[in-house]
Amino acid sequence: MSMIRSVLRGMGHALPTRVVENAEFEEWIDTSDAWIKSRSGIERRHFAADGQTTSDLATDAARAALEDAGMTAETVDAIIVATSTPDTTFPSVATFVQGNLGMKTGFAFDVQAVCAGFVFALSNADAMIKSGQAKRVLVIGAETFSRIMNWEDRSTCVLFGDGAGAVVLEAGEGDGTAQDAGILATDLNSDGSYRDLLYVDGGVSKTQTTGVLVMQGKEVFRHAVDKLAKTAEAALEKAGLSDADVDWVVPHQANLRIIKATATKMNVPMDRVVVTVQDHGNTSAASIPLALSVAKAEGKFAPGQLLVMEAIGGGLAWGAVVLRL
Repeated sequence: MSMIRSVLRGMGHALPTRVVENAEFEEWIDTSDAWIKSRSGIERRHFAADGQTTSDLATDAARAALEDAGMTAETVDAIIVATSTPDTTFPSVATFVQGNLGMKTGFAFDVQAVCAGFVFALSNADAMIKSGQAKRVLVIGAETFSRIMNWEDRSTCVLFGDGAGAVVLEAGEGDGTAQDAGILATDLNSDGSYRDLLYVDGGVSKTQTTGVLVMQGKEVFRHAVDKLAKTAEAALEKAGLSDADVDWVVPHQANLRIIKATATKMNVPMDRVVVTVQDHGNTSAASIPLALSVAKAEGKFAPGQLLVMEAIGGGLAWGAVVLRL
């Protein structure tokens, strides 16, 4: 039976020019390159320049994705930006991007699900395309987490970086089978009883300040491995597929140990897992689209291959998307 599928047409990313190697942290906190690498797999990350905003990075990634798709901004119906570090309380980063791209039509809004934000944004875009509300959607993950770090907390400040990634989704016609190109299934979850495991201790309503990131690392790790594998399996089951059908896992790039443990639970070898955490750190909602774009630039992907994207973030919120190229 014929059905509408949300097909991936283009990918792009943007990174700040400043690269921060692990050794730089040794100058002001009790840490070392070896300590950071052994616990996270991170070797370096990018930090935004003074005055460089989340919407700046999002706009650059959007332009790269549109160019990759061979499209112009005027042909896009909607922009969804996943971010936890917006330029301003309001309006949304998405409207900044819309203005920067010169779009006078369509609509734009943000999604906030922290590190799982891009997966939630993809699911929203997919629903809009399937419902006929939009034919082309620009989905962006963009963050400047360097702006919410506690620089005296060595357990967290070394883990995060800034960046953006974007994809263009377009309505396409499929046969309604697992061999269709496009998004085949999504799985979204959250449990607010775990909200104190990973949060920012400020906000407009509570403290009228930005606040800084606070994380119970061991607990987040424990939940991440279990929940990421389960959501990936759930999304594959919805699509009528299994681990054996997966060509590439594109995980949230939070920690190399989490990525390896999740791959083991999914019975997927590491040579079929996209890993960029060593170069970018944890870029939260940007990490999956950033990894997608880098992997494509490296020639890893081929038409018809099956991708599983999975992420977990504060909330706790977690989910997965199954997509065929």
